[in-house]
Amino acid sequence: MAATLGIALGLMLVGAGAALGLATLIASSRFSYEALRWAGVLYLFWLAWEGWRDAKEAPGDTKGEDDDAGYFWRGLLTNLLNPKATAFYVVVLPAFIDPSGPLLVQSLILSATYVGVATLIHAVIVLAAGATAGFVGSNLGVWIRQVLALALAALAIWFALATAR
Repeated sequence: MAATLGIALGLMLVGAGAALGLATLIASSRFSYEALRWAGVLYLFWLAWEGWRDAKEAPGDTKGEDDDAGYFWRGLLTNLLNPKATAFYVVVLPAFIDPSGPLLVQSLILSATYVGVATLIHAVIVLAAGATAGFVGSNLGVWIRQVLALALAALAIWFALATAR
């Protein structure tokens, strides 16, 4: 749940930044966009490497950095380094804004609604994952965690290709 809170805060910060024009500025600056894009790709590869390296550890085993604060920061960084989240606020949300109304207020309300829905979905995923913790701790669980680490690496590659301009 700590990662879910980090994800929610990251989405809120990106949404607030978009409402204040920061997302548009990043989207219009090739250097800023590319820096954010590659930081996100490298972070996904880092998460994949950590997942692969730590796959044989039992879920819940920590080395100090994987406490609640560590999970929170991972969730936060994942969204702050995600140009797709920024693109959502720049491309999708404006379609639901009435130009005759207060733009900042509408942007913030839509952002808060999006964060609320995304947080609810992430919380359900976390609860479902928690219910399978015993299964994931088995030898089959090691294989599942390694497959998920490979999926993260594939996601990093897809992300690099899909976000190229």
